[in-house]
Amino acid sequence: MNEMVKNIIMWVVIAGVLMSVFNNFGGQQKKSNNTLSYSQFINSVNAGQVSQVYIDGPKIIGQTTSGERFTTRSPGDMHLVDDLLKNGVEIVAKEPEETSALMSILISWFPMLLLIGVWIFFMRQMQGGGGAGGRGAMSFGKSKAKLLTEDEIKVTFDDVAGIQEAKEEVAEIVEFLREPGKFQKLGGMIPRGILMTGSPGTGKTLLAKAIAGEAKVPFFSISGSDFVEMFVGVGASRVRDMFEQAKKSAPCIIFIDEIDAVGRARGVGIGGGNDEREQTLNQLLVEMDGFSGNEGVIVIAATNRPDVLDPALLRPGRFDRQVVVPLPDIRGREQILKVHLKKVPAGDSVNPNVIARGTPGFSGADLANLVNEAALFAARANKKVVDMNDMENAKDKVLMGAERRSMVMSEDEKKCTAYHESGHAIVGRLVPEHDPVYKVTIIPRGRALGVTMFLPERDQISISKQKLESQLSSLYGGRLAEEIIFGEEAVTTGASNDIERASAIARNMVTQWGFSEKLGALNYGEDENAMGPMGYSGGQTKMISDDTTKLIDEEVRVFIDRNYDRAEQLLKDNIDILHSMAESLIKYETLDSDQLDELMARTAVSPPKDWEDNDEPGTGTKTTTEKEVEKKDTKSTVGGRAEQT
Repeated sequence: MNEMVKNIIMWVVIAGVLMSVFNNFGGQQKKSNNTLSYSQFINSVNAGQVSQVYIDGPKIIGQTTSGERFTTRSPGDMHLVDDLLKNGVEIVAKEPEETSALMSILISWFPMLLLIGVWIFFMRQMQGGGGAGGRGAMSFGKSKAKLLTEDEIKVTFDDVAGIQEAKEEVAEIVEFLREPGKFQKLGGMIPRGILMTGSPGTGKTLLAKAIAGEAKVPFFSISGSDFVEMFVGVGASRVRDMFEQAKKSAPCIIFIDEIDAVGRARGVGIGGGNDEREQTLNQLLVEMDGFSGNEGVIVIAATNRPDVLDPALLRPGRFDRQVVVPLPDIRGREQILKVHLKKVPAGDSVNPNVIARGTPGFSGADLANLVNEAALFAARANKKVVDMNDMENAKDKVLMGAERRSMVMSEDEKKCTAYHESGHAIVGRLVPEHDPVYKVTIIPRGRALGVTMFLPERDQISISKQKLESQLSSLYGGRLAEEIIFGEEAVTTGASNDIERASAIARNMVTQWGFSEKLGALNYGEDENAMGPMGYSGGQTKMISDDTTKLIDEEVRVFIDRNYDRAEQLLKDNIDILHSMAESLIKYETLDSDQLDELMARTAVSPPKDWEDNDEPGTGTKTTTEKEVEKKDTKSTVGGRAEQT
């Protein structure tokens, strides 16, 4: 509404200026039809046809005896008044105006001054002086960095958990910003730039804010994509402007998020877009380590693609230090959960250590989302605190997707899904070095009709060949269970995701991990980001022969067939467990690890803790109904029957 009012006022002013200019510079007024010559006027006076005249200098406005008005101009006749009085004409004279010369000049020049004022207003708008934050029509050369003062940053190292080593590496930055003389008197120089690398959601941006919050210095925040525009030279101008602003606020921190958007290796393409990005990168290199010093300005950048950055950007003198922000281990996840649980009313039953053990591979952002989902579960149930059951439900939703109890499955479909998931679980339990089964369910979750979840007992750093082959066997367990029970003609498309993942694992074992005896420990994979012969990335020529490609396909087939046959034999040897597990899934819909232990020991299956005797078969455990459909997260899920679409 304010912008509309401003626009209306502006157009009113423009209209007023145009009208004023037209009135003052529009030329002489057109002569009316009642304009008389002076001779005609005198003849009319002498004939007694004029009753009244109004004299304004040489201009004469008169009225005839018939009431008609006319105008004329006097040539300076000295006897005009005598002639008028002699013929009985009423004379009215204009009073002289007392106007100063300055006022006359001002009045005559007012339209021109108004035009100049409007022109200045538009120029200021175009240059960004009239808009909030300097974002006018011509402000694309100005920096878009957002400035946070020391009082606006409330994040400290206490809010950052799970990345203790990274915090220790950047702690001296805080000490330098507080006491620079301590380092300078010994000739030491603080790093000009710090590059934070790590997976998405590990806390790179949060750590940068914590540095500024601890040091109590201004914090300039900008994204790498904010530098690049379609106009060549704009990005370089924004870099210059950003460093000029930072120098005025030194000591301060400049944080560039996703620097790979502007810092990619140069010389990898031809075109205007790349030229603009390279000019921006060149200006950034000059500002960070050029002739002009930037004392007190520390640049912190973050990216999850350090492999594509220009080598000149990573050399000492620019980004002297690279801080790796990894995924948290079990102790780090526990600390992160404690930080986020402070923001919600958690009950005494919530144990962060148990949750941390069940969430391997989770980043800080994933854990924050888990706590938030648990709070939403508690709110739907009208609880006053978040308990452990809410945390478990939230973990299941994050790992396996939201339950889709509104989806109606036929009895045949449910039976097929039960055998499919049972096949995954049984093979996963029997093959060596496989992660233990966490939960099996035939409740549709996300895009899956059923899910078999495996969770590792500890954080994994590397994976052995035996474990990879065990994963191949368990992935084919679902399809094989369908084939054994219902026959080859009744096998469904539900194993499409299992086949895709198994094929990818087997091909990586052959081409990248050196597990093939015939091909040996050589890399036959094609990296899309690898540099070609001329230094250009992407579109590289084929580096392996046709015979090698054929051999790769044969070796992939060897791994697949060997584990396919092993899974088939395991299911046939334990066909009684397969039937029992499928029947239990049809009855309870969800089985946990304790129930699976009972099934594998060929003992009676105990009902779930919240199961009641009057529950109808197939209704399953009592859980919150989820209507939304979400994309399935397969971070820890090994097997699942996909929805047939």
